Amino acid sequence: MLAALLAFASVFQPSGWSRADAGKQSKASEVASLVQSFYDQTKTFQAKFRQTQFTKIYNRYERAQGRVVFKKPGKMRWDYRSPNGQVFVSDGRKLVVYQPPEEGERHGQLFERAMNADQLPEAFSFLTGTGRLDTDFTIRLLDSRRYRFRSGHVLELRPREPSPNYDRVLFFVQIVNSGSRRAGVIKRVMIIDSLGNRNRFDFRDLQFNRKVSEKRFSFRPPAGTRRIQP
Repeated sequence: MLAALLAFASVFQPSGWSRADAGKQSKASEVASLVQSFYDQTKTFQAKFRQTQFTKIYNRYERAQGRVVFKKPGKMRWDYRSPNGQVFVSDGRKLVVYQPPEEGERHGQLFERAMNADQLPEAFSFLTGTGRLDTDFTIRLLDSRRYRFRSGHVLELRPREPSPNYDRVLFFVQIVNSGSRRAGVIKRVMIIDSLGNRNRFDFRDLQFNRKVSEKRFSFRPPAGTRRIQP
């Protein structure tokens, strides 16, 4: 995977990549710049994901996995593997959420939400090209050892405009080197709300700038699906 990322980095070579000494601890602004410049060159991003949700009041973990695709501007789709089978789709204007039938039910449910009414499109706005690190967030570096991410850096992002959907986001960034050029690649995202609940996504098999059809960002639910109006 690292070799593939290095090959990608050597092809795109975005201007503005740092040449700082790799042996020195990067400052938050430097890491953020490496991330921003790399994803400025990224029009689509696809990966497999593992999700771990922690609900603090119940001290409970829930886990799921699936595939995700982002396409600028504003589009994303999350397909969860069965038996979960949920689908989250944004066409850049609205978010559609499909929940398959529970045990004993015949039909699932379909919800439509405004983009600013859900945690996922807000917290992942940077990856969909509708947000910027330098203008939308205050940024600082956390101790990567505390988060067992010694191979990279942990950026804490706090939205400059408070959101009811989350309090802060952590980007787990791996620095990829190609000769004298460097890029910041996001390998994990953790969303934390004001109650201390955590929503973590680990990405693998990352693919950048592959062709993605616009049809991926529309969803036709199975026959009989109940449509729930907001």
